[in-house]
Amino acid sequence: MINKIINGQEKIGIIGNYLPRRCGIATFTTDLSKAIRNELCGENRLINIAMNDREEGYDYPSEVKLTIQEDNREEYIKVARYLNENEYRAVIVQHEYGIYGGADGEYIIELMKRLEMPVLTNLHTVLENPSFGQRKVMNALAKYSEKLLVMSKKAFDILTRVYEIPSEMVVFVPHGILDTTYEEQGLYNDAIDLEGKEIILTFGLLGPGKGLEVMIGAMPAIVKKNPNAVYLILGKTHPHILEKRGDLYREKLKEQIKSLNLEKNVIFHNKFVDSDILVKYIKTSTIYSIPYLNRNQITSGTLAYALGSGAAVVSTPFWHAEELLAEGRGVLVPFRDSESLAREINMLLTDSEKRQNMRRKAYDYARSMIWSEVAKSHLKIIEECKGEKKILEKNKREDVGGSRKIIYKLPEINLSHLKILTDDTGILQHAKYTIPDLTHGYCVDDNARALIATSMYYNLKGDKDIYPFIQKYLAFLNYSFDEKTKRFANFMSYDRRWQENIGSEDSHGRALWALGVTYKNIKDESIRAIVMELFISALSVVADFSSPRSWAFTVLGLSAYLEVNPEDTEKREVKRNLAEKIHSLYKNTATSDWHWCEETATYSNGILPHALILAGEYIGDKEMYNIGIQSLKWLLKIQTAPEGHLSVIGNEGWFIRDKEKAAFGQ
Repeated sequence: MINKIINGQEKIGIIGNYLPRRCGIATFTTDLSKAIRNELCGENRLINIAMNDREEGYDYPSEVKLTIQEDNREEYIKVARYLNENEYRAVIVQHEYGIYGGADGEYIIELMKRLEMPVLTNLHTVLENPSFGQRKVMNALAKYSEKLLVMSKKAFDILTRVYEIPSEMVVFVPHGILDTTYEEQGLYNDAIDLEGKEIILTFGLLGPGKGLEVMIGAMPAIVKKNPNAVYLILGKTHPHILEKRGDLYREKLKEQIKSLNLEKNVIFHNKFVDSDILVKYIKTSTIYSIPYLNRNQITSGTLAYALGSGAAVVSTPFWHAEELLAEGRGVLVPFRDSESLAREINMLLTDSEKRQNMRRKAYDYARSMIWSEVAKSHLKIIEECKGEKKILEKNKREDVGGSRKIIYKLPEINLSHLKILTDDTGILQHAKYTIPDLTHGYCVDDNARALIATSMYYNLKGDKDIYPFIQKYLAFLNYSFDEKTKRFANFMSYDRRWQENIGSEDSHGRALWALGVTYKNIKDESIRAIVMELFISALSVVADFSSPRSWAFTVLGLSAYLEVNPEDTEKREVKRNLAEKIHSLYKNTATSDWHWCEETATYSNGILPHALILAGEYIGDKEMYNIGIQSLKWLLKIQTAPEGHLSVIGNEGWFIRDKEKAAFGQ
């Protein structure tokens, strides 16, 4: 099945952290890359793109051909361009929220959405209760990946249940392990100067959450029954923790050790080791202890390596441990329970037969997890992917007959007409065919629309030529705003005379939407300063508005703004209050055959369910979210012509409850 890709000439790229950077993702990526490279025939068919978390980078080996500075968005885009231009067959992305730049690591999406080949994404973290931003990133990963690869059955369950990702998109591939022989314990004790000791080992980057203090708390009871027992803590402090807080966690552990008189029974080996050395340490130990405090850990590389090396594992019941250590392959103890740890470890230290049976079960179970098998699984999935990139339809929650896919081949964005309609004042309202119609002049509504489009375009393309247009549209909004009334005028004639002092509430809301989107997409501080000034002033009067669309437009603007400043509690509360107003209208108006928040469906209708969906997801209000989805489905249904195409509500009569829908006038 995979002979074609093994024996071919097509190239594969892998993106993620890489050794000598010290973290679990780096170890995983390095081991996976080595295994895939061993399967492929031909030189230089697999390259690594390494993520840097510091300016100076790392002394990478030759297989790392490209690097990305995690907080530099442009470098993600350049790497995507390189992979496309060099016609790579597939890209494998290692995903963990903390290793990519942007809010919740969103910069990796900037790369993935530009790729023209299939993408496989290894998910190292799958959260059951994600924040708004984390859910958004996960949904984008699903959208731009051909397959999502998970290392536990629990991750599969969460993706399909919580994120509603179709099951056929998710593939279980276990965490890889070294192919090592089954050996007696204690073979390497002399190499680490612990000959004659019963070693209890924990490995990993140190930091709060590892639960080492709980294991240390178990040692007095263990030493009392097994005087030769030594708890060996192998690993350096996590570099990011060390940078921000120093070695405070390790120092606290040392204080605890001293207070319990355990200086001879708890030992630190303060170093980071590669997989080969780790396996030797595991084979040296009698017990492998994992006292983690967080139940929600979906995968653990150290647990996988311990299992594959035939270790006797005692662990807290985090998700991955519950799966791997089931059926007698290990022992689970409650979280933060030193007494239970001591009891179970003492039992295994004294009952050699039970310990050996457990080790053998663990070792035999893990044979399917060796890296060569994991590499073949990745190549098989790539072989099954067609050459063209596909994306999942954006609305994964729609029940439209499964997970239909569409080819991601969109035409290039063409801004010619927008530029023709724009003069020194702003964008004109109308055109006659392709010629600007000067009769109707300008309006805030259209300049807000243009500002949304151009700021999104700039964020997408990084095209500096669009910057003057962004500045013109923003200048128009700024000029239209009256600081005394806190309101925007709307209509301006071609000779630059305002036709009103105060515009509609809807145009005001749309201006706020544009300001929020611009704040999100444009990082220039001079632009952001004026956007923020306008945004705050204009937001101050919206609570008194009565138009549902003005509320909805404002919710969209706040949603964009809060992606940058999620800690702004005041804006969060405004967003909640406005969304709840729409929600309340819906509950008071909707019936079984009229899923709408007004007696008449008029214009810009999609904005109302859009606001409910965004706000409902953001604040965790399932009823609000579901009403938004239901309302959107109804809107799509009533605006779909018998022939199957979109036919929006006409502006001559609109669609009044219990009446005929007006036909689209154009």
